[in-house]
Amino acid sequence: MTFEDKVIYQIYPKSFYDSNNDGLGDLQGIIAKIPYLKQLNIDMIWFNPFFISPQNDNGYDISDYYHIDPKFGTMADFDELVAKLKSVGIDVMMDMVFNHTSTEHEWFQKALKGDPKYMAYYYIRDAKPDSSLPTNWDSKFGGPAWEAFGNTGKYYLHLYDPTQADLDWHNPAVRKEMAKIVNFWRNKGVKGFRFDVINVIGKDVDLLDAPYGTDSRLMYTDKKIVHQYLQELNESSFGQDPDAVTVGEMSSTSIDNCIEYTLGKNNELSMVFTFHHLKVDYTHGNKWTTMPFDFMSLKNILNDWQLGMTAGHGWNALFWNNHDQPRAINRFGDPVHYREKSAEMLATTIHLLRGTPFIYMGEEIGMSDPQYQHLSDYNDIETKNIYPTLLAKGLSKTEALDIIQAKSRDNSRTPMQWDNSEYAGFSTEKPWLMPMNQSIVNVQNELVHGEIFNYYQQLIKLRKTLPIVSVGDYQPLLMDDTQVFAYLRTLKNQRLIVLNNFYGTTTTITLPAFTGEISTVINNYPTDIKLETTITLAPYQSVAFLID
Repeated sequence: MTFEDKVIYQIYPKSFYDSNNDGLGDLQGIIAKIPYLKQLNIDMIWFNPFFISPQNDNGYDISDYYHIDPKFGTMADFDELVAKLKSVGIDVMMDMVFNHTSTEHEWFQKALKGDPKYMAYYYIRDAKPDSSLPTNWDSKFGGPAWEAFGNTGKYYLHLYDPTQADLDWHNPAVRKEMAKIVNFWRNKGVKGFRFDVINVIGKDVDLLDAPYGTDSRLMYTDKKIVHQYLQELNESSFGQDPDAVTVGEMSSTSIDNCIEYTLGKNNELSMVFTFHHLKVDYTHGNKWTTMPFDFMSLKNILNDWQLGMTAGHGWNALFWNNHDQPRAINRFGDPVHYREKSAEMLATTIHLLRGTPFIYMGEEIGMSDPQYQHLSDYNDIETKNIYPTLLAKGLSKTEALDIIQAKSRDNSRTPMQWDNSEYAGFSTEKPWLMPMNQSIVNVQNELVHGEIFNYYQQLIKLRKTLPIVSVGDYQPLLMDDTQVFAYLRTLKNQRLIVLNNFYGTTTTITLPAFTGEISTVINNYPTDIKLETTITLAPYQSVAFLID
C-alpha cells in the first residue's frame, strides 16, 4: 500500500456504534457499520485504543497491550473486524501508545514491588538534595511531571496524567518490548500504526531542570535520538511490510524534524500529524481561551508546512479533526448558517493539499460540537482539571464554561449520530456522552437528503483518479488575500487551482491568466463557474480547476 492516494478514516470506538446497548461503542458495532464505511470509499481506519485500560485518559493509559478491553469486545471480535474490513478493501491502523503505560500495567506494578528489571523500564529518580522534585518540568495535563513512587521516597516521571508513567527508551529491553507489541498486531493482519506523542520518547539520560522562564517541553521534545529509536523500531517491526502505513503524532515539532521523520531513505515513518494550524484560535498560545481564529496565521502555517515538506520530500498527514480537537466546523466554519457549505469548504482545503487526508468520524455528515450547558455533562479528564484552574484565574463560572464549550476534547467524542432518535441511533441506552443535534444532523438523513457525504465521496475519488492530487507539488496563490486560501498543485504540465473562501460573505479575487484546456473538477455550489482572471466566490465556496 502506498499512502499518497489513500484516505484514512478515524474511529473513536467508544462513540461509533453500541451493539450490546451498554452505552459504549464496541467492535461488533463497528462491524455492523462496515457497509457505511465501504460506501464512503476510504482505504484504512485508524482506531483509537481499545486495549485493556483503566480509562483515566480514555484508553491512552494502557495496562495490557495484547488484549482487547472487554468493554469493547473480544479478540475474536477483533479478528472478525479485520477480516470483514479486508474483504471490502479496508485496512486497519492501530494506535500505539509507547511513551507511557498505565500505572496499573504489570511492568509498573512489578517496579513498585522493587523488581530492578522493571524499575529500569521507567524514569524513577531521587528528589533533589533540598527534597524538591527531581526536575521542574510541568505535566501537559497540569501540575508537576513527577509523582511519588510508592513509599520509596523516589519519584516517577509522567508527562501526562499521574496514572501514565513514562517509559525509559534508553533501556534496550523497553525498545524490544515495543517492537514485540507491533509484531503481535502485525501478525493479526494490522497494516497501519499510529504512534501517540512519539517525539517525546527521546529524553536525555540525565534529566535536567528547564532553564528559568523556559518551557519544559524543550527539554524532551524532538531530541535527535528519537530518529534512532524510530529507525530501530522500523527495522525490527513494521518496516518489514512494504505496504505498512505509519503516522507519528508530533507534539510541538518543526518542519525540519518532520522531514527527517518522513524521508523515505531514513526508514522511520510514512507521515506525521502536526498541530500548529489548530492553535490559531488560542490567545497567546493558550488553548483554554476563546478568540476568533486568525485566518492569515492559519493560511501561513498551512502554506509553510506544504512548502517545507514538499521541498524536503517529507509527507504530511492532513486533518482538521480528531478525538482531541473540537470540531473544525465550529472553529473555522459556520455550523448554524452555512453548515453544509463550510463543511465542504474545509474538506476541499485539506483533501486537495499534498499529503494523506484523515477524516474523523462524523465529519463527513457535518457533525458539530455539542454545546453542553453543565460541567457535569463532560467526561474528559483534561476538561475536569482545567475548570478549577480557570476559576482560580478569576473567570466566572459562565466564562469558564464558555471556554470549555469551545475547547473541550469531548466536543469530538460525542456518539456518532446515525438517526434522529433520542440517543441518535448509537444505542438504546443512555450513552456515556450525550448526542445533541441529531434531529438536524444524522447519517440516515444525510444519505437520503444531504450533500456533505456525497461531496466527501467526490473528493476521495479525485485523490484516487488524479495523480496531481496524490503526488503533485504545491505552490501558494493569493497569499495576501484576507478571505481566500488559494493554492496551485502541479504535476508535469498539469496544474490544479484550488480556491477556498473561508468566510460567510461573497468575495471577488483576481488571478493570473492561465492557458490550456480547463475543466472544473469539483465545486460545492451547483452554479457553473469559469476560471477567469476575476472570479467571485459565494460564502464558503470551494472550487478546483484542472488545466491540461
